Amino acid sequence: MPSDLVLDNGNPAGNFYDKYGSSNPIVKQMMRGFFDTVIGFARRTGVESVHEVGCGEGHLSTLLHENGFAVRGSDLSADVIDIATRNAASQHQGITYKIAGIEDLDVSSDGAPLVVCCEVLEHVEDPTAALTKLTQLASPYLLVSVPREPLWRVLNLCRGRYITAAGNTPGHIQHWSSSQFVNLLRQHVEVIDLAQPLPWTVALCKQ
Repeated sequence: MPSDLVLDNGNPAGNFYDKYGSSNPIVKQMMRGFFDTVIGFARRTGVESVHEVGCGEGHLSTLLHENGFAVRGSDLSADVIDIATRNAASQHQGITYKIAGIEDLDVSSDGAPLVVCCEVLEHVEDPTAALTKLTQLASPYLLVSVPREPLWRVLNLCRGRYITAAGNTPGHIQHWSSSQFVNLLRQHVEVIDLAQPLPWTVALCKQ
């Protein structure tokens, strides 16, 4: 387990593996593909204001801010919110963060034209309840991503990680193929575009 890993009630909070700061050229290329997809989808909405739910240490919030969006972020972990807040302050970015789990968010104060929720749903015990709240917050756009299974675990095994867990990243308790994830989303929203930057499923949805 990484020495600087943030834990919340004994569970990993934020990113278990720091892929955002990795110097590995393969990881960096995969992250570029993920970032390009998220920013491209966000720009397509034509909105200016974004709420990133489950923002972790604020890496994606920072990227959205750098691309011209007015950004708010929330996460259930006070420790990662502290990291995100300090990072934003050090870069003089006007990003505001609050400590709140998905279920604690209020539609009137936390809703946004675009709600972004990336690399979160695989961690929640009740993804249906989480998606219900996310769609209430989204007016009208929701951008979500999850690891694409079983590819995610296969790639972990290929790099010799989490062998005893069959390649499952600690904290991941939900697992979807792209088609399974789309089927889940369609129970709540209209999926207007889908992308598969290796090794994620990224969906742009609309109420």
